[in-house]
Amino acid sequence: MTEARDPGQAPSVGAAASDTAANGASARNADATGDATADADHPGSNAEISGQGPGALRDRGKTVHGEAANAGHRVLAPDDAEVEAYLEVALDAMPPERMPEDRPTEPDTVVVLDFGSQFAQLIARRVRELNVYSELLPHDTPWAEIERRRPRAIILSGGPNSVYDAGAPKPDPAIWRGRVPVLGICYGAQLMALELGGDVLPAAKREYGPATVTITADDGLFSGLDRDQPVWMSHGDSITRLPEGFHPTAQTDATPFAGLVDPARGLFGIQFHPEVVHTPRGRDILRNFVVGIAGARPEWTPANLIETTVAEIRTRVDAHAAATGSDGLVICALSGGVDSAVAAALVHRAVGDRLTCIYVDHGLMRKKESELLRVTFEQNLGMRLVMVDARERFLTRLAGVDDPELKRKIIGDEFIRVFEEEAAKLGRIEFLTQGTLYPDVIESATSETKAAQKIKTHHNVGGLPADLRFQLIEPLRYLFKDEVRAVGIELGLPEAMVLRQPFPGPGLAIRIIGEVTAERLDTLREADWIVIDEIKAAGLYRSLWQSFAILTPVRSVGVMGDGRTYANVVAIRAVTSEDGMTADWAKLPYDVLGKISARIVNEVPGVNRVVYDISSKPPATIEWE
Repeated sequence: MTEARDPGQAPSVGAAASDTAANGASARNADATGDATADADHPGSNAEISGQGPGALRDRGKTVHGEAANAGHRVLAPDDAEVEAYLEVALDAMPPERMPEDRPTEPDTVVVLDFGSQFAQLIARRVRELNVYSELLPHDTPWAEIERRRPRAIILSGGPNSVYDAGAPKPDPAIWRGRVPVLGICYGAQLMALELGGDVLPAAKREYGPATVTITADDGLFSGLDRDQPVWMSHGDSITRLPEGFHPTAQTDATPFAGLVDPARGLFGIQFHPEVVHTPRGRDILRNFVVGIAGARPEWTPANLIETTVAEIRTRVDAHAAATGSDGLVICALSGGVDSAVAAALVHRAVGDRLTCIYVDHGLMRKKESELLRVTFEQNLGMRLVMVDARERFLTRLAGVDDPELKRKIIGDEFIRVFEEEAAKLGRIEFLTQGTLYPDVIESATSETKAAQKIKTHHNVGGLPADLRFQLIEPLRYLFKDEVRAVGIELGLPEAMVLRQPFPGPGLAIRIIGEVTAERLDTLREADWIVIDEIKAAGLYRSLWQSFAILTPVRSVGVMGDGRTYANVVAIRAVTSEDGMTADWAKLPYDVLGKISARIVNEVPGVNRVVYDISSKPPATIEWE
């Protein structure tokens, strides 16, 4: 019963990350070739980055992939990984201490069981949008583990399997006992019917895409909805006989049981997907279930979240300081991105001057971003901020390098070295703040892994000296990106930072195709500034996932004034996306593109041509390198 892809939604992070890993693992996990001219004995040489330096293995051990270790090892991540991710490298070393019960304090909870649907994470997000906390767990999570969360309701996701197949994923049977309301979606509804005595068979007429559901009974799930509803279907099997105690609530021309309910046990099923945008009243259906039927209180708000998170962090740090006789000092690596910014602001509200933020200026940021960070954190918020000017160090290491993966490794390695040096100056540090998000937590928790909340390896901080081992503070660990932004606004962070488009960890280095030099960085910075400036002026910035300039390695002939030129070609990239895992090129108005092109050619020295990238992801990626 393979689900058809909804053209209006991106797949879940876990599914997309798996696809990315399958397509790019061999290239991205391979050792980069060292610079033959580099001094292999120098601890910061590019030869050591490739694992070829004589001191590399001795100093760093091996990565989790078995390669000669280096602090810049890059685990596959989405295109929008921030600079902070360079602290999140996985080496063969003791992992940091992560609190096993680091969950929000007793909010009303909806558990979403993942049966492999590309929309499973989207269901959890839709519940959060109702201001109700949700957690995504593997389909076979034991009832005792579900019950420990004291859920107000359980939602069963769709999935690619047929429920009657041998080995089809199934939940703990205890969920059917009527202890809490259960909503089955697509595969989840079919599973409910089959497990409780009904029949599910291949459909005579499969339904993929738009359909119209006719509501035949009001069971509370469809309260306030018109009788005929446009919905999104994605199934090749159908329920052909209901179990005892159930009655139908909705139908289509091809599906007699598009809705079903057992009111005595609080079991509900729908064949369509309420979580996708192509089911216009889907959010109302989920609200009817979560708030109306299950009675969950909509208290998962930015203000409440800030209050409880700050209190928990303060209690934890104070308790550790009292038990160890330490000062309970905390550090955070700021990247300029929203995740590390919001995490730092939360921790600062909890522990004040015991937090020190370290910002490594590698010279690869966009125009005015470092200045914004200084003003925001040091002047406006009064935080202890260490800004390290390491621009020359990074440029020296990147000289002559044009391979994108080697660029990443070099930048990551140098970032770790600078961070180590600065952290060592601060005294005894007990905690490290990270901007880990909920998609990072659940990325590997699919129906196949059977490992709930497995953290991605690049969120296990390694590569630090033995005397700089930290406990982790991850205040965003149970938040989606949109929730992080809402919390940031509530904390008073400037919109220019909180609502900023994603920016890659290696910065402009991977938007310069070829060697990174100070001159080429200046060229790209100015071109990129114009792109963003015009897109904001047109009121399009927040409707785009990313928009930026790329400095290509191509030069072309042009005419300026009375003379011919032979100058750089700049490419423009603008995409729309739900979460960056899939993306479509943005149909920017011609007049906006015209202004961008004219300004770049006239205002940026050395550029005489501008082109626009109209590739989607897949097959292309958002970034060019």
